[in-house]
Amino acid sequence: MKHDTISLSGDFDDALITVTEALAAEGFGVITRVDMDLTFKAKLDVEFPRYVILGACNPQLAHTAVSAVPEIGLLLPCNVTVSQEGDGILVRIPDAKDMLGGAGLSDAPELADLAQDAGARLERVVSALKAQA
Repeated sequence: MKHDTISLSGDFDDALITVTEALAAEGFGVITRVDMDLTFKAKLDVEFPRYVILGACNPQLAHTAVSAVPEIGLLLPCNVTVSQEGDGILVRIPDAKDMLGGAGLSDAPELADLAQDAGARLERVVSALKAQA
């Protein structure tokens, strides 16, 4: 899957706030949060560097998409990862158009404008995060 990777420095929890705020500026709310490192510790008793999956959703875009093509729900919410990598923090944001194409949904005419809109919004999130890196 194609995605953008942004390197951030500083405190991990501050990075989570920065990512959440950048997503919010483009209309995405974080509706799920999975702390994989804590899950691995609790379920497997193994240590793992901080790794958080943020499930981001733009309600208007999601409503339009699910109304047009119900199976698009299999791709929602849009997962953004924030992980501790050595002394830095990596943020990974998927390419919306690639996600739809990889799921075989890129030919659905109802989704063409939506994919463009979501893609442009996520690109602006990437740009905002790179400006803060």
